[in-house]
Amino acid sequence: MAYKALDIAKKLIFKAQNDEPNGGERLTNLKLQKLLYYQQGFHLAFFGTPLFAEDVEAWMYGPVVPAVYDEYSAYGSSALPEVKEPVSLSEDEEELFSEVYDAYREFSAIGLMNRTHSERPWLDAVPHDRGTVITQESMMAYFKTQIQ
Repeated sequence: MAYKALDIAKKLIFKAQNDEPNGGERLTNLKLQKLLYYQQGFHLAFFGTPLFAEDVEAWMYGPVVPAVYDEYSAYGSSALPEVKEPVSLSEDEEELFSEVYDAYREFSAIGLMNRTHSERPWLDAVPHDRGTVITQESMMAYFKTQIQ
């Protein structure tokens, strides 16, 4: 079942703010966008279906989900507001969500941006501008190669 991207974004914000080993980090919009991309990519690779329905686009600073970006754009590079109750996923989805979060949580927003700039889904989606969709097929193919 595909969720709303904004619900998955709020789940990431909640996870970060309650992440004691990582200091309860408050996400910025830039880091949130990259984490959404990785969540979507690995969900596609593992389950063959999208985690959320909205497209991921290839913008200059890396992958972006426009609806989520627009929701939080007023915060600029500041921390996003806290979330009280995140959406619940299926047991298997929750497990994967946590694994992907744990794999990428310690990277900075710029570190994640740099990673995405070296990966095929973003590289192949040109031009790098609003409206250029990173296809689910390209994400699925790439992230299948990243499963260990």
